[in-house]
Amino acid sequence: MDALTLFGLVAVTLMLVTCACEERSPWFVLGFAIACALGSVYSFLQGAWPFGIVEAIWSVVALRRGWLKRASPGRMPAISP
Repeated sequence: MDALTLFGLVAVTLMLVTCACEERSPWFVLGFAIACALGSVYSFLQGAWPFGIVEAIWSVVALRRGWLKRASPGRMPAISP
């Protein structure tokens, strides 16, 4: 496994984990946005620029969602242990 493939694997794994945990904290939404940005970088480095563009847009959308969730924490559902 080369370094670029490992980078892509880490980016996609972070996307999966942070997406699954989004309801726990707005920080996971922001983590998802960062993971999407990493996925975008990976896509451009790999040469799959259409996917890179979509991932970059997805990152911006997730950043906006995370920002809105942080601004209004009362709207988030409570997670019981």
